[in-house]
Amino acid sequence: MSFREASAEELTVIESLVGRPLQGRCAVVVRRRDGRPVVIENEPHLRDGTPMPTLYWLVDAELNDAVSRLESEGGVHRYEDLVDPEELARAHEDYRRRREAATLRTDLVQASGGVGGTRVGVKCLHAHLANHLAGHRDPVGALVAAEIGVPEVEIVDVGD
Repeated sequence: MSFREASAEELTVIESLVGRPLQGRCAVVVRRRDGRPVVIENEPHLRDGTPMPTLYWLVDAELNDAVSRLESEGGVHRYEDLVDPEELARAHEDYRRRREAATLRTDLVQASGGVGGTRVGVKCLHAHLANHLAGHRDPVGALVAAEIGVPEVEIVDVGD
């Protein structure tokens, strides 16, 4: 695995934030300064072998609510119109490569697409913000972060 697995304590917190048990393995990759998880990195396959296209998942409740408000106000189309299509395509390709590099089960059907499984354009502002907060170039995530204001967070050193 390209990341260390979340501890039992972290999983309890993450599952309470998402409101259900996780179906795959993950690690906390971004936290608030007080230690609360903000973004998790998912293993590219669930325990049953189903592909998981969302490598980075925004689990912070406050940020999720803020992004959901943006989406409900037409934010997906607005941001898609604001970003350079070539920059967005690079973000999707970089995301796809990171997910591919983290894949352990190459014998299974693989997820495709870029950020959140998207091949072209913008599908999920939550996934773009998570990608941006995890330290990756994502023009949509950067715009979302600027608009909603993001608390001080830290990227967790996950090693190899």
